[in-house]
Amino acid sequence: MVVLTTTFISCAKFRCHSIAVVNLLPVSAFPSPARALPRGPLLRQRISKVSLHSLAMAASEASEAAADKGLPFGVDATMVDEYASQSKLLQEFVKIPSFGKAWVFNSKDENTPRAAVSISQSDLLGNKRRMFLLNSHISKSASKPVNFQWSPFPTEISGVSAVIPSPSGEKLLLVRNSEDDSPTKLEIWGACQLENEIHIAKSVHGSLYTDEWFEGISWNKDETFIAYVAEEPPQPKPVFNDYGFKKEGSSEKDCKSWKGQGDWEETWGETYSKKRIPALFVVNISSGQVRPVKGIPRSLSVGQVIWAPSSSCGLVFVAWSSDNGFQETPRKLGIKYCYNRPCALYAAPDPFREETEKPSTVGNKDETTTMIKLTAHLSSAFFPRFSPDGKYLVFVSAKSAVDSGAHNATNSMHRIEWPTDGKLDGSLGIVDVVPIVMCPKDNCFPGLYCFGLLRDPWLTDGRTMILSSVWGSREVILSVNVVSCEVLRVSPQDSDYSWNVLALDKNNILAGAKLPFEAIFVSHKDSASNPTIVVLHGGPHSVYPSSYSKSLAFLFSQGYNLLVVNYRGSLGFGEEALQSLPGNIGSQDVNDVLTALDFVIKRGLIDPSRVAVVGGSHGGFLTTHLIGQAPDTFVAAAARNPVCNLQLMVGTTDIPDWCFVEIYGKDGKKYFSESPSVDDLCQFHQKSPISHISKVKTPTLFLLGAQDLRVPVSNGLQYARALKERGIESKTIVFPEDIHGIDKPQSDFESFLNIGVWFKKHMSK
Repeated sequence: MVVLTTTFISCAKFRCHSIAVVNLLPVSAFPSPARALPRGPLLRQRISKVSLHSLAMAASEASEAAADKGLPFGVDATMVDEYASQSKLLQEFVKIPSFGKAWVFNSKDENTPRAAVSISQSDLLGNKRRMFLLNSHISKSASKPVNFQWSPFPTEISGVSAVIPSPSGEKLLLVRNSEDDSPTKLEIWGACQLENEIHIAKSVHGSLYTDEWFEGISWNKDETFIAYVAEEPPQPKPVFNDYGFKKEGSSEKDCKSWKGQGDWEETWGETYSKKRIPALFVVNISSGQVRPVKGIPRSLSVGQVIWAPSSSCGLVFVAWSSDNGFQETPRKLGIKYCYNRPCALYAAPDPFREETEKPSTVGNKDETTTMIKLTAHLSSAFFPRFSPDGKYLVFVSAKSAVDSGAHNATNSMHRIEWPTDGKLDGSLGIVDVVPIVMCPKDNCFPGLYCFGLLRDPWLTDGRTMILSSVWGSREVILSVNVVSCEVLRVSPQDSDYSWNVLALDKNNILAGAKLPFEAIFVSHKDSASNPTIVVLHGGPHSVYPSSYSKSLAFLFSQGYNLLVVNYRGSLGFGEEALQSLPGNIGSQDVNDVLTALDFVIKRGLIDPSRVAVVGGSHGGFLTTHLIGQAPDTFVAAAARNPVCNLQLMVGTTDIPDWCFVEIYGKDGKKYFSESPSVDDLCQFHQKSPISHISKVKTPTLFLLGAQDLRVPVSNGLQYARALKERGIESKTIVFPEDIHGIDKPQSDFESFLNIGVWFKKHMSK
């Protein structure tokens, strides 16, 4: 059995940063360089424009020859066998399932709790992901602390959007969102049967939100009501007929009438372009009656609802205001991947409370008929969780991202002491639990980077919360005591695995540990004789953790070394390192990548004449910058929805504020305008990869989503056309129905298949 060994080495230029070396054979620790390594000599011979034009002509002729042989348009006839073999290999990786959520239920026999894990698998023919449930009994004994007895086969759950067990585990909610005009269905299951099936018409509300931003599906303690977030009902549209506009009260059943479009309304951008405003509802699971939570203005989009411990206030939820455009004008800026959108916690009464409360308390109902803002003096608050005894409301904040304008930044955690009588006046004190860490000391806690919390994240002491966070290039498990404010790392200190919390069983943690595949440098035994791919994450405030990746495993299996760079600006290294990137994009991040590449070259770990680069979004921004700023370094490149021209992007993206912040740094929030000045546009051009287009020599593959609102398809198309204009070999694939992530199973498959074939074609020369 081959064991992967990992050595982490600090690079002086990367403050709060590190480079990891993963080999199939043990390697010794490299000493830290005393200074930043200078760029090495240019390794590839310069190619004249005439020869570049010849290469482009040859590629065009090969494509025409393929067409003459009846091959698909754009397929190089010389690479047909490569397409076939790599397609077969990639399908093996696509078959590997991925974990979703997990739950642990305590049975009457305390020694054998039950666990359920949701897993998903790509269905290429159906172009969707299939969901399964896998069940297990967890037994404990003196000889073996924990033993999982898994069911022999998983059970497929088709057409299900969300699975939400009740707190006791005795009931199960299945959400079936409709894809047409049919009703949304909520199924309430008991131990052996379907107890109720609730059909909710479109006139009541649309599909439930089940994504990580607005999702909020919460059982009350008595398991009689469920609060959730769904699309508001369709808004009335103007109706016209042969006589003109039909006034209010006229029948829509008249012949020769039609509905107009009405005013266009902003959405939350990427992923949400076809969604209506998220609104809050409560359903009685016995009667099936659904009631909206009233009093919430349409300028607020709600999410992440939970039940409060006392019935007098009912519900606590997060809300994002649409008034976050330039000078707080109404504008819903893109929210997907963007934690820098202001949000706050609110409390509102349960709409069924009047019926469920005793008569003696009904008289006080007017005291809580309006919602209350709980975090009025904090720019960000989300992921609310009540402690088991109801004394504390704990939440996470991305105030650093909101205040600075960075898409993501170091989080903080806070608590509110919840009044025992449930009476709220909006002046509750907020206590810091986990502050923002600016520049962590070596091997010390780098700060909180939290992408989600369990529905029940508490240990039995009722004070300690368990969560996953990023620590350098790893995902780790942390325990946070919300009273003493002590933060501890629970996952092994010496582990190179990335750990993800799935569920808790009292004081036991059910976690998934991922193999250390994505480190900074992943190599084969004879790495210097193998070609290398530089892999760059998007964001830019994101991170590549040391965890398994289907796409990178596919590339690695073909004999490539992988150099995955978490450049400064990545998560997991403290707020100072993260905030050093805004204002310095296109220079600092480019130099970080080149420094990392020079490092492995100088150590003799790779062949410098066979290096390619791949990245998406900001990783595509870096990819196209690198082939322009270091034109003799890379033999091939691939870019997925790359940012190539900020000057073009600022007027078409759902996050125009990003363009200003990444160019000007924190001051970008002051300069942000829907009508950029000439000076702004000049700055956008100077910082963009297209400003270096005249120096590019590298054959480049572009993979673009036609429905991308984050980096509209025009960005990549303009750059690709500019390369062709200059005689540089390029290939462009546009996926008509895909958005920024290009994550539909068929599109993802075709995308990485073409990346593999493109690199094989140009790296084997």
